[in-house]
Amino acid sequence: MEESPAQRRLKAVHCHLIDTSNDLHSRSPIQHNLTSSHFVHSESYSVVLPEKLQTGKWNVYRSAHSPLKLVSGFPDHPEIGTLHDNFIHAVETFRYCKYLGTRIRVDGTVGEYKWMTYGEASTAREAIGSGLRYHGLPKGVCVGLYFINRPEWMIVDHACSAYSISRFLYMTLLVCPDAVKYVVNHADIQAIFCVPETLNTLLNFISEIPSVQLIVVVGVIDEQLPSTSKVKLISYLKLLSQGHSSLQPFCPPKPDDIATICYTSGTTGTPKGVVLTHGNLISSVAGFTVKNKFYPSDIYLSYLPLAHIYERTNQIVLAYYGVAVGFYQGDNLKLMDDLAVLKPTVFCSVPRLYNRIYAGITNSINTSGTLRQRLFTAAYNSKKQAKMNGMWDRLVFNKMKEKLGGQVRFMASAASPLSSDVMDFLKVCFGCRIVEGYGLTETSGMTSGMDEGDDLTGHVGSPSPACEVKLVDVPEMNYTSEDQPYPRGEICVRGPIVFQGYYKDEVQTREVFDDDGWLHTGDVGLWLPGGRLKIIDRKKNIFKLAQGEYVATEKIENVYAKCKFVAQCFIYGDSLKSCLVAVVAVDPDVLKGWAASEGIKFENLEQLCNDPRARSAVLNDMNEVGKEGLLRGFEFAKAVTLVPEPFSVENGLLTPTFKIKRPQAKEYFAKAISNMYAELSNSDLTLQNTSRM
Repeated sequence: MEESPAQRRLKAVHCHLIDTSNDLHSRSPIQHNLTSSHFVHSESYSVVLPEKLQTGKWNVYRSAHSPLKLVSGFPDHPEIGTLHDNFIHAVETFRYCKYLGTRIRVDGTVGEYKWMTYGEASTAREAIGSGLRYHGLPKGVCVGLYFINRPEWMIVDHACSAYSISRFLYMTLLVCPDAVKYVVNHADIQAIFCVPETLNTLLNFISEIPSVQLIVVVGVIDEQLPSTSKVKLISYLKLLSQGHSSLQPFCPPKPDDIATICYTSGTTGTPKGVVLTHGNLISSVAGFTVKNKFYPSDIYLSYLPLAHIYERTNQIVLAYYGVAVGFYQGDNLKLMDDLAVLKPTVFCSVPRLYNRIYAGITNSINTSGTLRQRLFTAAYNSKKQAKMNGMWDRLVFNKMKEKLGGQVRFMASAASPLSSDVMDFLKVCFGCRIVEGYGLTETSGMTSGMDEGDDLTGHVGSPSPACEVKLVDVPEMNYTSEDQPYPRGEICVRGPIVFQGYYKDEVQTREVFDDDGWLHTGDVGLWLPGGRLKIIDRKKNIFKLAQGEYVATEKIENVYAKCKFVAQCFIYGDSLKSCLVAVVAVDPDVLKGWAASEGIKFENLEQLCNDPRARSAVLNDMNEVGKEGLLRGFEFAKAVTLVPEPFSVENGLLTPTFKIKRPQAKEYFAKAISNMYAELSNSDLTLQNTSRM
């Protein structure tokens, strides 16, 4: 019987698919064919291509989801080319669905979540955009946002996109005043949205930021505002009213127009303005949606800084899918209460929080008695081996799930590496899909992410379908792309997600791009089997000890983060010294509990931190954790200083994404560092004198 045209087409498609029924490791639907086999090698999650056709080295990795063409837009909605288009799609599709929610009432008290729909948010953004036009702000001006996550932040964001106020800047509530002045003047910001907490800061140096014409204060009425002749000062509510009374037509941007200049707080030096277009951001989130799907029934808790690209791109994805976004109260210490009330289904965070969740649960188990420890161990091992999941969930793990509200089905981690054992622990305890990703502000967010169905941990997945990645040799660190069994090198990225350059800074822009358009990230990675990327080092965060050994501080800090006493850890080494020292911000409950068990009396936490017995106990525990983490001898901290105050953005020791600002930390703890090295030196002298006797 002759085959029908449909049967022939189906047979042709099948010829290009790999039979994975007997190969658990092969998950790519790609098979070599006559037109592409010369230029593509499949590695399950990634494909490898030559850098240059015919003559190039085979070292360029792309997502197996889109090997021959990088994604630059949503496959199902090619008409979306800008953030404005994306929100128009959201309003037309999800007009009556919940969108922005908050617990904070008008009088400042906290209650249940109250919601604004996508349609209501659309009306508000039109009014705010029209209000900015009413005050004479033309297309292309710079607008700054100087407050933490709340619904008004997103309304202003959408308004700026709709009216092509496309060079709007983001500043967090916790950025120091000097950095705010620098950003405002560097970008010639003409309008700033702030809250009462930051208004006084702005007014204190208003004469030093002459470009600012308008300050809009969120969360107050005009009668509560101070009088000033130096700048036009109005409330958000008044701007909203003025806009409603004089609605202006949208002025839609083009994909190549600047959407934002994100000033990276960075760990060193002056903030750099990363110029991102609408096309950059749409490409980034479109690449994410190829691997991940959300739904209008999903709920998301927004607490990560909206000034950072991680949360920024999250919000674009959430709007595309019509997800409800509930905002936290503004206090990280009350985050668990917000989670319990909101009950999110999607939760994105950073390793710092996941490490604390891991440490909190394990410490609770270890102090709960032998019977409960054995029960948890049996449950954990059984569930990890996929045995009797339902029974163990009811007996053990459902209580842990309640820590995040009990409904989470998708968790994500980014900003810094998450250790494999913490990732495995979270998977077992929370019983949901957990993905780890990697990205930079300069790559509009996600550069790589884990694929669904990939159960291997300890990596950041395959390249986003919107970019290609290669590793470049770092000879001074002995990393090469020829290393076996895993190629290693500096991670370089190219594609539509890569930024346009640093604002008003051609010199630093040229430093990060090579002649072929590759962005050099400064991060060091290796390729695992299947085309998965693993972050292993950072070019800038390494140094040599006196004996010539290279030390990667972040790697060591991530190991010590599992110590029960350690809330945060700063590792320092001097190239003139042969060993490392540590400054530890302690977990107060754990340290106080230890003191009580040892019968040690203390008046306050600071006194306990200064007790030599406490320092010894913490260092001993760090040594045990270091052995488990396979630290090499020279990677162990030889002395520790305990501090009661956590490292924070407020005290200048952390970036908004919770990375340690190393030069600032070195200066902040200079006396403690000097004292530790002096003690170690005296100890060495004592040992030498003793050996001579």
